[in-house]
Amino acid sequence: MTLSNVIPQGTGRGLYRALAFRRLLLLCGLLLLLLATFSFDLALGPARYPVSNVVSALLFPSSADLQTRVVIWDIRLPIALMAISVGGCLSLAGAQMQTILANPLASPFTLGISAAASFGAALGLVAGVAIFPAAVQYMVPFNAFIMAMAASLFIYGLSSVRGVTVQTIVLLGIALVFTFNALLSLLEYLASEQALAAVVFWTMGSLTKATWSKVWITFAVLIVCIPFFARHSWALTALRLGDVKAASFGVNIRSLRLKTLLGVSLLAAIPVSFVGTIGFVGLVGPHIARMLVGEDQRFFLPAAVLCGALMLSATSVICKIILPGAILPIGVITALVGVPFFFALIFADRKQVW
Repeated sequence: MTLSNVIPQGTGRGLYRALAFRRLLLLCGLLLLLLATFSFDLALGPARYPVSNVVSALLFPSSADLQTRVVIWDIRLPIALMAISVGGCLSLAGAQMQTILANPLASPFTLGISAAASFGAALGLVAGVAIFPAAVQYMVPFNAFIMAMAASLFIYGLSSVRGVTVQTIVLLGIALVFTFNALLSLLEYLASEQALAAVVFWTMGSLTKATWSKVWITFAVLIVCIPFFARHSWALTALRLGDVKAASFGVNIRSLRLKTLLGVSLLAAIPVSFVGTIGFVGLVGPHIARMLVGEDQRFFLPAAVLCGALMLSATSVICKIILPGAILPIGVITALVGVPFFFALIFADRKQVW
């Protein structure tokens, strides 16, 4: 009996097409959910509008009354778009961090990027120090960005040394986390009550200071990084099989890992410098995407972006429902809402993904 008699010809190809079609349907479902949460995010607030009015104001601004147009376009739309762009950036960064480090607990903050950004922001809020003197007006986000990228470049430089392993990179990140957290605690101890409150609120994460310029910058980073990762999707998928197998397929593991690390650093540094510390999305978003579409980077990349964007957009909606008109730290709410959901996913899908 030959193999063709056991498995009919074309069955494997048909199964693959069915699987790919199922994954595309899941991506479309995530996109529809994101559009729904985005619409509700624009509709909810101190002044509530029907979703139909929101859609009409977005598609036909001239037909909406002045108050609705100002509230939707000038106040709520930048915040809603910022939630989508930041969530997509952090989730994509976490997805690739978990890929190159083969660590299910990896996220952009594993390498100390978030802790470095928090310390940079605290330098401006507490001591009034501008690392980039030419941008004193934007001292806090510039400080956070420069410190985050400095931490990334430091790890990038050390990881390029011959003999450095993935485990060493993780340990370097943990060391940076403790170092910058200690420095941040020292600044908080020396800060005035007003400066201390500002630092604590910044480290919790907030979308309330979103502006159109920040939205475009964050989306630009996401649009630049997605094609890069998509171009290396096959190599990144092979890397999940292990370094030895990936190398046998002709993948330049060292070069791929270092390039991906730089992209991850940029994806994490920009959002953190604008909205503060939001760590849970970069950890859980990739896991949800992996449970839905698997490890194939052609589907995993867009799924990770959509899951992260959906998580942060839905959290923004939940914040408005819990305390209408209040400004809640979105990083805290993301963790409180996301942890039970993540536990439910883990127990609902017991397949080993690592």
